[in-house]
Amino acid sequence: LPPSVQIVIGGTVESSGQSQAPIAAVVPVMLLIMATLVMIQMQSFRLSLIVFAAAPLGLIGVVAALVPFRVPMGFVAILGILALIGILIRNSIILVHEIQALLARGRSKWDAVFEASDSRARPILLTAAAASLALIPISRQVFWGPMAFAMMGGIIAGTLITLLFVPALYCVVFGVRRPQPGTGGPGALPPDPRDI
Repeated sequence: LPPSVQIVIGGTVESSGQSQAPIAAVVPVMLLIMATLVMIQMQSFRLSLIVFAAAPLGLIGVVAALVPFRVPMGFVAILGILALIGILIRNSIILVHEIQALLARGRSKWDAVFEASDSRARPILLTAAAASLALIPISRQVFWGPMAFAMMGGIIAGTLITLLFVPALYCVVFGVRRPQPGTGGPGALPPDPRDI
């Protein structure tokens, strides 16, 4: 091309880039504030790590929702992902806080993890279902549709994975082991009759 010809990005790509620039500038500040609040709540680096480790899992559901329905990953979908991160972190905080509360009541680590996962599963799942169903009316709109699909897929998949991943990661980080049969400790399993 002659030197007088220039190629510039325009149209929807240019508009999307201009819209995402302010968000990208604020994301580090947002993450710092979230990390500070989680640290204040958890008062432990390891617990905070467990809480934050669940946040990226929502991207599995986001991709699973956007790709089959051919929904573009644009400015609005990114807004949905940012909101999704907060939802998944909140679920993780609820689960980890319940584990710590049970430990404070004298439960063994294994029992605390098991009981917290069991008792918090229903309210977390019901909250996720309510949030997902509430997004259905806007999922067919041109502007808000990508955000709705991103959040619905991320909430559903992220919540289900979080309920399995957070307790498992807690056990790994804190070295929680399943009690052996016949040890007699709290939460121990009854002896197997075949071993008698």
